[in-house]
Amino acid sequence: MTVITHMGDLRDLARRRVPKAFFEYVENGAYNGLTLDANRRDLDAIMLRQRVMENVADRKLGVTMVGERAAIPVALAPTGLCGALCADGEIKAARAAEKFGVPFCLSTMSVASIEDVAASVARPFWFQLYLMKDRRISESLIDRAKRAGCSALVLTMDLHVEGFRYRDAINGLGIPPKLTPANIWGIVSHPRWALPMLRAQEWTFGNLKGEVKNSAHLGELAIWVKSQFDPAFDSRSIDWVRERWGGKLIVKGILDPEDARLAVKAGADAIVVSNHGGRQLDSTCSTALALPYVVEAVGSSDVEIYVDSGVRSGVDVLKFLGLGARACMAGRAYLYGLGAAGEAGVTKALELMRDELDVAMALTGLTDASRVPPSVILAPAPSPGQPGPN
Repeated sequence: MTVITHMGDLRDLARRRVPKAFFEYVENGAYNGLTLDANRRDLDAIMLRQRVMENVADRKLGVTMVGERAAIPVALAPTGLCGALCADGEIKAARAAEKFGVPFCLSTMSVASIEDVAASVARPFWFQLYLMKDRRISESLIDRAKRAGCSALVLTMDLHVEGFRYRDAINGLGIPPKLTPANIWGIVSHPRWALPMLRAQEWTFGNLKGEVKNSAHLGELAIWVKSQFDPAFDSRSIDWVRERWGGKLIVKGILDPEDARLAVKAGADAIVVSNHGGRQLDSTCSTALALPYVVEAVGSSDVEIYVDSGVRSGVDVLKFLGLGARACMAGRAYLYGLGAAGEAGVTKALELMRDELDVAMALTGLTDASRVPPSVILAPAPSPGQPGPN
Protein backbone atom coordinates (compact mmCIF):
# COMPACT_ATOMS: atom_id res chain seq x y z
CA MET A 1 0.00 0.00 0.00
CA THR A 2 1.16 3.53 -0.75
CA VAL A 3 1.60 6.04 2.09
CA ILE A 4 -1.79 6.70 3.65
CA THR A 5 -2.13 9.70 5.94
CA HIS A 6 -5.91 10.17 6.08
CA MET A 7 -9.18 8.77 4.77
CA GLY A 8 -8.96 10.91 1.64
CA ASP A 9 -5.86 8.96 0.58
CA LEU A 10 -7.81 5.70 0.81
CA ARG A 11 -10.66 7.27 -1.13
CA ASP A 12 -8.34 8.42 -3.91
CA LEU A 13 -6.70 5.00 -4.11
CA ALA A 14 -10.09 3.26 -4.24
CA ARG A 15 -11.20 5.60 -7.02
CA ARG A 16 -8.21 4.48 -9.10
CA ARG A 17 -8.58 0.76 -8.38
CA VAL A 18 -12.36 0.23 -8.58
CA PRO A 19 -14.39 0.53 -11.81
CA LYS A 20 -16.25 3.82 -12.02
CA ALA A 21 -19.77 2.36 -11.74
CA PHE A 22 -19.01 0.65 -8.44
CA PHE A 23 -17.01 3.52 -6.96
CA GLU A 24 -19.80 5.96 -7.78
CA TYR A 25 -22.29 3.56 -6.19
CA VAL A 26 -20.42 4.15 -2.92
CA GLU A 27 -20.24 7.92 -3.43
CA ASN A 28 -23.80 8.55 -4.58
CA GLY A 29 -26.56 10.28 -2.68
CA ALA A 30 -30.23 10.40 -3.57
CA TYR A 31 -31.37 12.83 -6.24
CA ASN A 32 -29.40 16.10 -5.91
CA GLY A 33 -27.29 14.91 -2.98
CA LEU A 34 -28.51 17.62 -0.60
CA THR A 35 -28.73 15.29 2.38
CA LEU A 36 -25.41 13.70 1.44
CA ASP A 37 -23.77 17.13 1.50
CA ALA A 38 -25.56 18.19 4.71
CA ASN A 39 -24.15 15.21 6.58
CA ARG A 40 -20.62 16.48 6.04
CA ARG A 41 -21.37 20.21 6.16
CA ASP A 42 -23.11 20.10 9.54
CA LEU A 43 -20.54 17.76 11.06
CA ASP A 44 -17.64 19.86 9.78
CA ALA A 45 -19.22 23.00 11.29
CA ILE A 46 -19.04 21.58 14.83
CA MET A 47 -16.06 22.86 16.80
CA LEU A 48 -14.42 20.96 19.65
CA ARG A 49 -13.45 22.54 22.97
CA GLN A 50 -9.69 22.27 23.40
CA ARG A 51 -8.58 21.57 26.98
CA VAL A 52 -4.89 21.26 27.87
CA MET A 53 -4.76 21.57 31.66
CA GLU A 54 -5.79 17.96 32.29
CA ASN A 55 -3.82 14.74 32.84
CA VAL A 56 -4.67 12.58 29.82
CA ALA A 57 -1.87 10.03 30.10
CA ASP A 58 -4.24 7.07 30.53
CA ARG A 59 -6.72 7.13 27.65
CA LYS A 60 -9.34 4.43 27.07
CA LEU A 61 -10.83 4.25 23.59
CA GLY A 62 -12.96 1.11 24.04
CA VAL A 63 -16.71 0.93 24.63
CA THR A 64 -19.39 -1.73 24.69
CA MET A 65 -22.05 -1.99 21.99
CA VAL A 66 -25.11 -4.09 22.94
CA GLY A 67 -22.90 -5.87 25.44
CA GLU A 68 -19.97 -6.50 23.07
CA ARG A 69 -16.57 -4.96 23.58
CA ALA A 70 -15.41 -2.65 20.79
CA ALA A 71 -11.79 -1.45 20.64
CA ILE A 72 -13.04 1.97 19.50
CA PRO A 73 -16.60 3.38 19.40
CA VAL A 74 -17.09 2.23 15.80
CA ALA A 75 -18.85 -0.64 14.04
CA LEU A 76 -18.64 -1.41 10.32
CA ALA A 77 -22.06 -0.51 8.94
CA PRO A 78 -24.09 -2.79 6.67
CA THR A 79 -23.40 -1.89 3.04
CA GLY A 80 -25.00 -3.53 0.02
CA LEU A 81 -22.77 -4.81 -2.79
CA CYS A 82 -19.71 -4.59 -0.54
CA GLY A 83 -18.30 -7.56 -2.43
CA ALA A 84 -18.48 -5.59 -5.68
CA LEU A 85 -15.69 -3.27 -4.54
CA CYS A 86 -13.30 -6.11 -3.87
CA ALA A 87 -13.48 -9.87 -4.41
CA ASP A 88 -15.00 -11.49 -1.30
CA GLY A 89 -15.29 -8.00 0.14
CA GLU A 90 -17.64 -8.83 3.00
CA ILE A 91 -15.39 -11.65 4.16
CA LYS A 92 -12.30 -9.42 4.08
CA ALA A 93 -14.08 -6.63 5.93
CA ALA A 94 -15.38 -9.04 8.56
CA ARG A 95 -11.89 -10.44 9.09
CA ALA A 96 -10.42 -6.95 9.46
CA ALA A 97 -13.11 -6.01 11.98
CA GLU A 98 -12.55 -9.21 13.95
CA LYS A 99 -8.79 -8.70 14.19
CA PHE A 100 -9.15 -5.03 15.09
CA GLY A 101 -11.86 -5.72 17.65
CA VAL A 102 -14.97 -3.93 16.38
CA PRO A 103 -18.39 -5.24 15.29
CA PHE A 104 -19.05 -5.99 11.63
CA CYS A 105 -22.59 -5.88 10.24
CA LEU A 106 -23.48 -7.88 7.12
CA SER A 107 -26.13 -6.47 4.79
CA THR A 108 -29.10 -8.42 3.47
CA MET A 109 -27.94 -7.26 0.03
CA SER A 110 -24.39 -8.53 0.41
CA VAL A 111 -22.54 -10.53 -2.21
CA ALA A 112 -21.18 -13.05 0.30
CA SER A 113 -23.83 -14.99 2.19
CA ILE A 114 -24.39 -15.19 5.94
CA GLU A 115 -22.93 -18.69 5.87
CA ASP A 116 -19.85 -17.68 3.86
CA VAL A 117 -18.98 -14.93 6.34
CA ALA A 118 -19.70 -17.15 9.36
CA ALA A 119 -17.30 -19.77 8.00
CA SER A 120 -14.54 -17.17 7.66
CA VAL A 121 -14.51 -15.59 11.13
CA ALA A 122 -14.59 -16.75 14.73
CA ARG A 123 -16.17 -13.63 16.28
CA PRO A 124 -19.98 -13.36 15.98
CA PHE A 125 -21.05 -10.60 13.60
CA TRP A 126 -24.27 -8.62 13.23
CA PHE A 127 -26.81 -9.15 10.45
CA GLN A 128 -28.87 -6.36 8.91
CA LEU A 129 -32.41 -7.18 7.78
CA TYR A 130 -34.61 -5.54 5.17
CA LEU A 131 -38.20 -6.58 5.75
CA MET A 132 -39.68 -7.89 2.53
CA LYS A 133 -43.26 -8.30 1.37
CA ASP A 134 -42.68 -12.03 1.25
CA ARG A 135 -42.36 -12.63 5.00
CA ARG A 136 -41.20 -16.17 4.28
CA ILE A 137 -37.90 -14.72 3.03
CA SER A 138 -37.54 -12.51 6.10
CA GLU A 139 -38.26 -15.45 8.40
CA SER A 140 -35.64 -17.55 6.64
CA LEU A 141 -33.01 -14.79 6.84
CA ILE A 142 -33.64 -14.33 10.57
CA ASP A 143 -33.40 -18.07 11.18
CA ARG A 144 -30.19 -18.33 9.13
CA ALA A 145 -28.66 -15.46 11.10
CA LYS A 146 -29.51 -17.28 14.35
CA ARG A 147 -27.97 -20.53 13.10
CA ALA A 148 -24.83 -18.64 12.06
CA GLY A 149 -24.46 -17.29 15.58
CA CYS A 150 -25.02 -13.63 14.72
CA SER A 151 -24.98 -11.65 17.96
CA ALA A 152 -27.33 -8.81 16.94
CA LEU A 153 -29.95 -8.12 14.30
CA VAL A 154 -30.03 -4.66 12.73
CA LEU A 155 -33.48 -3.87 11.35
CA THR A 156 -33.39 -1.10 8.73
CA MET A 157 -36.59 0.97 8.82
CA ASP A 158 -35.96 3.59 6.11
CA LEU A 159 -36.47 1.47 3.00
CA HIS A 160 -40.21 1.43 2.44
CA VAL A 161 -39.29 2.48 -1.08
CA GLU A 162 -35.91 2.82 -2.74
CA GLY A 163 -34.36 6.25 -3.10
CA PHE A 164 -33.28 7.16 -6.62
CA ARG A 165 -29.62 7.85 -7.37
CA TYR A 166 -28.90 9.47 -10.72
CA ARG A 167 -25.39 8.11 -11.21
CA ASP A 168 -26.46 4.50 -10.61
CA ALA A 169 -29.10 4.85 -13.32
CA ILE A 170 -26.62 6.44 -15.72
CA ASN A 171 -23.98 3.80 -14.98
CA GLY A 172 -26.40 0.91 -15.35
CA LEU A 173 -25.32 -0.42 -11.99
CA GLY A 174 -26.49 -3.85 -11.00
CA ILE A 175 -25.40 -7.42 -10.41
CA PRO A 176 -24.01 -7.80 -12.98
CA PRO A 177 -23.65 -4.24 -14.34
CA LYS A 178 -25.14 -3.54 -17.73
CA LEU A 179 -22.59 -4.20 -20.44
CA THR A 180 -22.42 -0.67 -21.76
CA PRO A 181 -19.21 0.39 -23.51
CA ALA A 182 -18.30 2.50 -20.46
CA ASN A 183 -18.79 -0.41 -18.05
CA ILE A 184 -16.90 -2.86 -20.25
CA TRP A 185 -14.00 -0.43 -20.40
CA GLY A 186 -14.28 0.13 -16.65
CA ILE A 187 -13.80 -3.59 -16.03
CA VAL A 188 -11.05 -4.35 -18.53
CA SER A 189 -9.09 -1.24 -17.55
CA HIS A 190 -9.01 -2.40 -13.90
CA PRO A 191 -7.36 -5.84 -14.08
CA ARG A 192 -6.28 -5.60 -10.44
CA TRP A 193 -10.00 -5.54 -9.58
CA ALA A 194 -11.29 -7.83 -12.32
CA LEU A 195 -8.97 -10.84 -12.08
CA PRO A 196 -9.68 -11.60 -8.39
CA MET A 197 -13.39 -11.26 -9.15
CA LEU A 198 -13.12 -14.28 -11.43
CA ARG A 199 -12.04 -16.33 -8.39
CA ALA A 200 -14.53 -14.83 -5.92
CA GLN A 201 -16.71 -17.21 -3.91
CA GLU A 202 -19.91 -15.50 -5.06
CA TRP A 203 -21.10 -13.05 -7.69
CA THR A 204 -24.75 -12.51 -6.86
CA PHE A 205 -26.79 -11.49 -3.83
CA GLY A 206 -25.55 -14.40 -1.76
CA ASN A 207 -28.23 -14.20 0.93
CA LEU A 208 -31.02 -14.51 -1.63
CA LYS A 209 -29.49 -17.35 -3.59
CA GLY A 210 -31.69 -20.37 -2.99
CA GLU A 211 -34.39 -18.26 -1.32
CA VAL A 212 -35.84 -16.85 -4.52
CA LYS A 213 -37.06 -18.65 -7.64
CA ASN A 214 -34.76 -18.06 -10.61
CA SER A 215 -32.18 -16.45 -8.31
CA ALA A 216 -29.44 -17.63 -10.67
CA HIS A 217 -30.86 -15.27 -13.31
CA LEU A 218 -29.44 -12.02 -12.02
CA GLY A 219 -31.68 -9.74 -14.05
CA GLU A 220 -34.81 -11.41 -12.74
CA LEU A 221 -33.42 -11.40 -9.21
CA ALA A 222 -32.79 -7.64 -9.34
CA ILE A 223 -36.37 -7.04 -10.51
CA TRP A 224 -37.67 -9.25 -7.70
CA VAL A 225 -35.68 -7.36 -5.07
CA LYS A 226 -37.15 -4.02 -6.15
CA SER A 227 -40.65 -5.50 -5.95
CA GLN A 228 -40.09 -6.61 -2.36
CA PHE A 229 -39.61 -3.22 -0.66
CA ASP A 230 -42.62 -3.02 1.62
CA PRO A 231 -44.33 0.36 2.14
CA ALA A 232 -46.71 -1.24 4.66
CA PHE A 233 -44.27 -2.02 7.44
CA ASP A 234 -44.33 0.18 10.54
CA SER A 235 -43.42 0.17 14.23
CA ARG A 236 -45.61 -2.89 14.78
CA SER A 237 -43.30 -4.81 12.46
CA ILE A 238 -40.57 -4.43 15.08
CA ASP A 239 -42.63 -6.59 17.43
CA TRP A 240 -42.80 -9.35 14.83
CA VAL A 241 -39.07 -9.22 14.16
CA ARG A 242 -38.18 -9.07 17.86
CA GLU A 243 -40.28 -12.13 18.67
CA ARG A 244 -38.91 -14.11 15.73
CA TRP A 245 -35.31 -13.10 16.46
CA GLY A 246 -35.23 -13.30 20.25
CA GLY A 247 -31.79 -11.67 20.59
CA LYS A 248 -30.29 -8.19 20.61
CA LEU A 249 -32.22 -5.93 18.23
CA ILE A 250 -30.88 -2.67 16.78
CA VAL A 251 -33.33 -0.44 14.86
CA LYS A 252 -31.66 1.62 12.14
CA GLY A 253 -32.86 4.60 10.11
CA ILE A 254 -34.18 6.85 12.89
CA LEU A 255 -34.10 10.64 12.44
CA ASP A 256 -37.24 11.84 14.18
CA PRO A 257 -37.72 11.90 17.98
CA GLU A 258 -41.19 10.37 17.71
CA ASP A 259 -39.83 7.46 15.68
CA ALA A 260 -37.15 7.04 18.35
CA ARG A 261 -39.79 6.82 21.06
CA LEU A 262 -41.74 4.25 19.04
CA ALA A 263 -38.61 2.14 18.53
CA VAL A 264 -37.88 2.20 22.27
CA LYS A 265 -41.49 1.27 23.05
CA ALA A 266 -41.24 -1.65 20.60
CA GLY A 267 -38.32 -3.09 22.53
CA ALA A 268 -35.22 -2.03 20.58
CA ASP A 269 -31.97 -2.57 22.46
CA ALA A 270 -30.30 0.17 20.40
CA ILE A 271 -31.24 2.61 17.67
CA VAL A 272 -29.12 4.04 14.87
CA VAL A 273 -29.67 7.68 13.98
CA SER A 274 -29.25 7.45 10.23
CA ASN A 275 -30.43 8.89 6.92
CA HIS A 276 -28.98 5.95 5.00
CA GLY A 277 -25.87 7.92 4.16
CA GLY A 278 -27.97 10.46 2.26
CA ARG A 279 -29.11 7.73 -0.13
CA GLN A 280 -32.86 7.72 0.56
CA LEU A 281 -34.75 10.98 1.26
CA ASP A 282 -33.08 14.03 -0.19
CA SER A 283 -33.52 17.30 1.70
CA THR A 284 -33.96 15.61 5.07
CA CYS A 285 -31.81 16.69 8.00
CA SER A 286 -28.27 15.58 8.68
CA THR A 287 -27.54 13.10 11.44
CA ALA A 288 -25.52 15.75 13.30
CA LEU A 289 -28.68 17.88 13.46
CA ALA A 290 -31.03 15.02 14.32
CA LEU A 291 -28.92 13.27 16.97
CA PRO A 292 -29.41 15.65 19.95
CA TYR A 293 -33.19 15.55 19.54
CA VAL A 294 -33.23 11.78 19.42
CA VAL A 295 -31.00 11.63 22.51
CA GLU A 296 -33.46 13.86 24.38
CA ALA A 297 -36.43 11.75 23.23
CA VAL A 298 -34.86 8.48 24.36
CA GLY A 299 -33.92 10.09 27.67
CA SER A 300 -32.76 7.90 30.51
CA SER A 301 -33.83 4.59 28.96
CA ASP A 302 -31.34 1.76 28.66
CA VAL A 303 -31.51 1.92 24.86
CA GLU A 304 -28.13 2.68 23.31
CA ILE A 305 -27.87 5.30 20.57
CA TYR A 306 -25.54 4.91 17.61
CA VAL A 307 -25.18 7.15 14.58
CA ASP A 308 -24.01 6.82 10.98
CA SER A 309 -23.99 8.90 7.79
CA GLY A 310 -20.96 11.13 7.41
CA VAL A 311 -18.38 9.42 9.66
CA ARG A 312 -14.96 9.78 8.04
CA SER A 313 -12.51 10.25 10.90
CA GLY A 314 -11.82 9.81 14.57
CA VAL A 315 -12.55 13.51 15.04
CA ASP A 316 -16.01 12.90 13.57
CA VAL A 317 -16.47 10.06 16.04
CA LEU A 318 -15.62 12.34 18.97
CA LYS A 319 -18.06 14.98 17.75
CA PHE A 320 -20.88 12.43 17.58
CA LEU A 321 -19.99 11.13 21.05
CA GLY A 322 -20.20 14.70 22.33
CA LEU A 323 -23.64 15.04 20.75
CA GLY A 324 -24.84 12.03 22.73
CA ALA A 325 -24.11 8.91 20.70
CA ARG A 326 -22.58 5.88 22.37
CA ALA A 327 -20.81 4.83 19.17
CA CYS A 328 -20.76 5.31 15.40
CA MET A 329 -21.26 3.07 12.41
CA ALA A 330 -18.93 3.74 9.49
CA GLY A 331 -19.84 2.78 5.93
CA ARG A 332 -18.10 4.74 3.19
CA ALA A 333 -14.95 5.11 5.29
CA TYR A 334 -14.28 1.39 5.43
CA LEU A 335 -15.45 0.87 1.85
CA TYR A 336 -12.72 3.27 0.72
CA GLY A 337 -10.22 1.05 2.51
CA LEU A 338 -11.72 -2.09 1.02
CA GLY A 339 -11.60 -0.72 -2.51
CA ALA A 340 -8.07 0.57 -1.99
CA ALA A 341 -6.43 -2.52 -0.52
CA GLY A 342 -8.90 -5.18 0.58
CA GLU A 343 -8.60 -6.41 4.15
CA ALA A 344 -5.44 -4.37 4.75
CA GLY A 345 -7.26 -1.26 3.57
CA VAL A 346 -10.15 -1.81 6.00
CA THR A 347 -7.62 -2.27 8.81
CA LYS A 348 -5.94 0.97 7.76
CA ALA A 349 -9.24 2.84 7.82
CA LEU A 350 -9.88 1.62 11.36
CA GLU A 351 -6.34 2.52 12.43
CA LEU A 352 -6.79 6.04 11.07
CA MET A 353 -10.01 6.52 13.02
CA ARG A 354 -8.43 5.09 16.18
CA ASP A 355 -5.36 7.33 16.01
CA GLU A 356 -7.38 10.45 15.18
CA LEU A 357 -9.80 9.74 18.03
CA ASP A 358 -6.92 9.22 20.44
CA VAL A 359 -5.31 12.56 19.55
CA ALA A 360 -8.65 14.40 19.63
CA MET A 361 -9.46 13.02 23.08
CA ALA A 362 -6.04 13.98 24.44
CA LEU A 363 -6.37 17.57 23.21
CA THR A 364 -9.90 17.95 24.57
CA GLY A 365 -8.90 16.73 28.02
CA LEU A 366 -10.73 13.41 27.79
CA THR A 367 -9.56 9.97 28.86
CA ASP A 368 -12.59 7.66 28.40
CA ALA A 369 -14.49 7.28 25.12
CA SER A 370 -17.45 5.84 27.02
CA ARG A 371 -17.80 9.05 29.06
CA VAL A 372 -17.64 11.96 26.63
CA PRO A 373 -19.50 14.98 28.04
CA PRO A 374 -21.57 17.40 25.93
CA SER A 375 -19.16 20.14 26.98
CA VAL A 376 -16.59 18.79 24.48
CA ILE A 377 -18.66 20.53 21.80
CA LEU A 378 -17.80 24.23 21.59
CA ALA A 379 -20.06 25.38 18.73
CA PRO A 380 -22.43 25.08 17.09
CA ALA A 381 -24.15 22.39 19.16
CA PRO A 382 -27.68 21.61 17.89
CA SER A 383 -29.79 21.06 20.97
CA PRO A 384 -33.46 20.81 21.95
CA GLY A 385 -34.96 24.24 22.21
CA GLN A 386 -33.41 25.34 18.92
CA PRO A 387 -35.26 24.91 15.60
CA GLY A 388 -35.08 21.31 14.52
CA PRO A 389 -37.03 18.05 14.37
CA ASN A 390 -40.26 17.94 16.40
